[in-house]
Amino acid sequence: MLNAPDASSTRPYLIRALHEWCTDNGFTPYVAVLVDESVQVPMEYVKNGEIVLNVSYDATGGMTLGNEFIEFKARFGGVPREIIVPVSRVLAIYARENGQGMAFPMPVAGKSEASVAATPTVAATTRPSLSAVESSHEAHDSDDEPPHPTPQNGRPTLTRVK
Repeated sequence: MLNAPDASSTRPYLIRALHEWCTDNGFTPYVAVLVDESVQVPMEYVKNGEIVLNVSYDATGGMTLGNEFIEFKARFGGVPREIIVPVSRVLAIYARENGQGMAFPMPVAGKSEASVAATPTVAATTRPSLSAVESSHEAHDSDDEPPHPTPQNGRPTLTRVK
């Protein structure tokens, strides 16, 4: 039997489950990512150190939702790009249409990924509160953009709105 410190992170499993839930229900899954040197995304779309990516099957090609990395090809401004996101840098996954999803604790220097990711924050919401929103979807309509809310305490949050 594995002890909690030896257990693998729950984050990749929860990301895959919520991605599947979004897809099965006809929603568009988005991931909010805290960008650093380990994240391979078009830096011109990064705002305030974060990027939000459309990770639907319609907007991506060759997607792999692995335990360590999320990898896919997507078009930004019509230009194909290779995207690689360490799972530990994912701050949230949610449905664009209704904001339902899950936010994860921000990575903390010096703490193991398993201990940080083992306690996700769950919220069913109408709109997430994220500091940067950008779609990797090729057709980009301005009225189709997710909101540009303000972060609280420097961390993305999901807020319930009835």
